[in-house]
Amino acid sequence: MDWQQFLQSNWEVKLVSVILIVAAYIDGKQLKVPNWITFPMVLSGLLYHSVVSGWSGAGDSLSGIGWGLLCLLPLYAVGGMGAGDVKLMAGIGAWLGAVTTCWAFAVTVVVGAVMAVVMVLFSGRVMHHYRQAIHIAYEIMTIKNPSVLFARAKERKPTMYLLPYGIPICIGSIAYFVYAGLI
Repeated sequence: MDWQQFLQSNWEVKLVSVILIVAAYIDGKQLKVPNWITFPMVLSGLLYHSVVSGWSGAGDSLSGIGWGLLCLLPLYAVGGMGAGDVKLMAGIGAWLGAVTTCWAFAVTVVVGAVMAVVMVLFSGRVMHHYRQAIHIAYEIMTIKNPSVLFARAKERKPTMYLLPYGIPICIGSIAYFVYAGLI
């Protein structure tokens, strides 16, 4: 396979992969996935599929955006996730559709969990993080108002060891793309 053929086959997946790598790098440095990455990613995916496939393409892209948002929006609502991470998943959905986004998210969850455990083990503060996790779980089960949960999470944020979730999104998504034969 020559380079031209390689780049042209599943080029949308390769484009999304490059965007994910850039987003993961920035998130790792700044603990934030900036809007200048996420908004153009979502809008360009929706526009591309609308132009190429008409209403059907727009519908597929919108479905992907919706599923991408639904994957992480609940965690964002209670303060456990940044908005940039949520919009990054929506961008994957805009370009690659609902099914690919859901599978990429499933792998991302595993990668994120492994990374979180490794980070906690290397921090040397396992009991602190364990108590915090139990406290957060208790709050989620007892406090039913997401805005109260969000406020509590915001107060707690300076005491937490944060995982820039753009990194697991990148690793998990690209791992799924490779596994599924999309790259």
